[in-house]
Amino acid sequence: MAADSTSLSIELAQALLQASHAGVPEDMRAKTRLHIADSLGIALAARGTELGGQVIQGLLAGHGAGTSGLVGGGRAAPLAAAFINSSLIHILDYDDIHDVGRLHPSTCVLPAAMAAAGLTRATDAAVVDAVALGSELMCRLGAICAPQGEGPGAEWFLTQLFGYLGASVAAGLVLGLNPRQLVSALGLAYMQLAGGKEAGFGTGATARGIYPAFAAQGGLQAALLARAGVTGPAGAMDGAAGLFRLYLAGALSSRQRAMLLDFSIWHARQVDIKPWPSCRLSHPYVAVALAAREACLAHPEARLRVAVNPSAGRLCRPLAQRRRPATLQDAKYSIPFMTAYTLVHGAPTLQGLSGHALADAAVLRMAERIELEDGLPDNPGHPQAVLALLDGGRVLRQASFRAEDLRVDGPLARKKFDDCLRHAAWPDRAEALWTTLMQGRVQAAFDMTFKES
Repeated sequence: MAADSTSLSIELAQALLQASHAGVPEDMRAKTRLHIADSLGIALAARGTELGGQVIQGLLAGHGAGTSGLVGGGRAAPLAAAFINSSLIHILDYDDIHDVGRLHPSTCVLPAAMAAAGLTRATDAAVVDAVALGSELMCRLGAICAPQGEGPGAEWFLTQLFGYLGASVAAGLVLGLNPRQLVSALGLAYMQLAGGKEAGFGTGATARGIYPAFAAQGGLQAALLARAGVTGPAGAMDGAAGLFRLYLAGALSSRQRAMLLDFSIWHARQVDIKPWPSCRLSHPYVAVALAAREACLAHPEARLRVAVNPSAGRLCRPLAQRRRPATLQDAKYSIPFMTAYTLVHGAPTLQGLSGHALADAAVLRMAERIELEDGLPDNPGHPQAVLALLDGGRVLRQASFRAEDLRVDGPLARKKFDDCLRHAAWPDRAEALWTTLMQGRVQAAFDMTFKES
């Protein structure tokens, strides 16, 4: 185990605090504000879901009322608020994504930072920078891991596993932790690490919609304990039983260690806003289904063959259950179902992709037509999807994935925000809320939603 004086946690805490004191680059601040707006819009849209109501009921029963605001209205204790608000951001499977790391940074770090902000006098600029730095830590860890269908990281929800650390940093920076306290926060976050992926690999559970919330709550909890004087293990990252050795089957190389500490490069610049409310690994298949939809509808008897790699294959099997998902969370995680839905209805929307879609006869018939073909090479990030329309041995139409199909720029992000607020029955608030967020007044923007009854 590395000596505490040279542990990676100590070096990382120093690098994060130096980056915080130097100030986050302005383009990253602007990007962070955009992703905060995206997250808030999604959370408002999710507030009326059945799962959202269950989470609020369960957490309030365990924690009671408090002073921290809930997106869409109400108050809860800070730890409960972090969990609830994180759940609301993720329930619709619409939250931002770092493709190489296959993780959702804002979902973990933003709720923890906002709950921490309610306990101190942090400025809006400090909150935005803390969210940016917490997200950056998650993205760096994700880029180091670069999960594929098999191997280190494949069995973990890395959003959750790394989210404890990112959320502890975001909350810790908002709370003004000193270097020693921030090292303890990382250590206390490490002691809670979890995120086994069975909720995604298995079928029938709704809990896949809320797994990042455990990290948001745990990260805040770690920061609060560290502020109170509890000391966490300084070897959390690189000790004999540290993060990489225990959870990811190997210590960091010198190159990976340097990458984790180098703030001349921002990996969070590669975090994307999602165009559709479903699992990111299904997005390339939505894109190719859109491209092939006209031909598919014109040839209702043709076979449909979807090419997958090992990562995408995880979202296709068991095929019978993936064709006929039992929960909306399973549907959004199913490549056969999302491909079929898109071929029948076009691009998935919040209004269309609801619980009613599970019993949509046309979608279910289309899903039965979909065949799988293994053999695409595995890779980090999204799969290179291919959809072929076949008549016997003849290919009637073949569509291949293009990365530009998934890009969401500023105007499209605003359009998505407006749609989320319409879905939340808040269309008249969209302009004021968006303007407030783009001005960087993030605490005022959240307060605008917290005060709603």
